[in-house]
Amino acid sequence: MATVFNADFGSNRQWVAGRTSAYPRMGPTNRSDHKLDHLVPAYCPGGEFVATRLAGGDLWDCNLLTTEGSPDNFQLMPGDTLLARVTLPTGLGAWPAIWTWRDGGNEIDVFEYHPDNPDLLEVSNHVRGGYRYWHGGAAGIAPGATVNLRTVFGRRSVDWYANGVSVYSDRRGVGSAWHAHLIVNLSVSDGTYHPRPPATGPGRLSWTCHSLTVER
Repeated sequence: MATVFNADFGSNRQWVAGRTSAYPRMGPTNRSDHKLDHLVPAYCPGGEFVATRLAGGDLWDCNLLTTEGSPDNFQLMPGDTLLARVTLPTGLGAWPAIWTWRDGGNEIDVFEYHPDNPDLLEVSNHVRGGYRYWHGGAAGIAPGATVNLRTVFGRRSVDWYANGVSVYSDRRGVGSAWHAHLIVNLSVSDGTYHPRPPATGPGRLSWTCHSLTVER
């Protein structure tokens, strides 16, 4: 396999910052998905994704990068393997994710994480159904931990790994015609399913994607 994508989170050729068709009318907010996000057109050199509390309301300025609409227009294809090294957030309400999107769907969640469930990774195949909420404390999943993620987008099975441990094989895959853009972001929970940040707590949340590559 050869590396076909090596993320530079400061690159405006690889990424579009602060807008995505996954949010209604391309953003900048997505309250219908239980998020307090207000997207900002800021890149993330070094891979640090940040959310900052806005004064006078409950929204947060949030980083989101997508390959959708970028000059390079990179898309994942069946058979690709995504490798990422991430440091999980510690602050309540932080909601980091790496996922895919195209034409109103084609979503595969490489991972989602909420610090209120400290050892839990969420992985999902919304293309053909299948998900797992995986308790990975024994594999090192915890707030502030650095985790190596590997996801194989197979035609017949999407397979997820964390720190070399198998998380889930959905045995459904993405099919032969699937393709989708990458999204990397930090959202903020609105309290519906996970606690929102405490009103008197810190006004800044973050997580870091140290590296992200795709092999084909």
